[in-house]
Amino acid sequence: MFSDNKKGRDQGMTDFSRNQNKISEGTKIVGDIVSEGGFRIEGTIEGTFKTTGKVVVGKSGFIQGTLECSDADFEGKFSGNLVVSNTLSLKPTAHIEGEVTVGKLAVEPGANFNASCSMKGGVKSLSKPSSSSEPKPTQPQPTQQGQGKSA
Repeated sequence: MFSDNKKGRDQGMTDFSRNQNKISEGTKIVGDIVSEGGFRIEGTIEGTFKTTGKVVVGKSGFIQGTLECSDADFEGKFSGNLVVSNTLSLKPTAHIEGEVTVGKLAVEPGANFNASCSMKGGVKSLSKPSSSSEPKPTQPQPTQQGQGKSA
């Protein structure tokens, strides 16, 4: 009896990361957006925008406020606080201003990136390793003479 309900519940689960939402050119949204699906932005968003999916901002797209997402591709404009957990890609027409926190950053020539930027995980790889992994100084070994040929 219970196993049938469990199967039905598992099959009813939706993978929101495959969903693609679109905000078309000429559309302006003011407020907060929370979603589990990806977005393509051609219009304007003012406010807080959080998604676990990927955000693509087209040439006519503009986001002002806070954006939190897993990945982002920008051809348009952004102003505010940008948090991308994985990769932020900036195309030549992108214009970014504000504070940016990313996992990885890819900037194509021509992109305008006027932001303070921090990369998660970068600090760990730049810090010096502990003294146990550094080579320890060795004492000079006495040299043995007379084993090589003289010229």
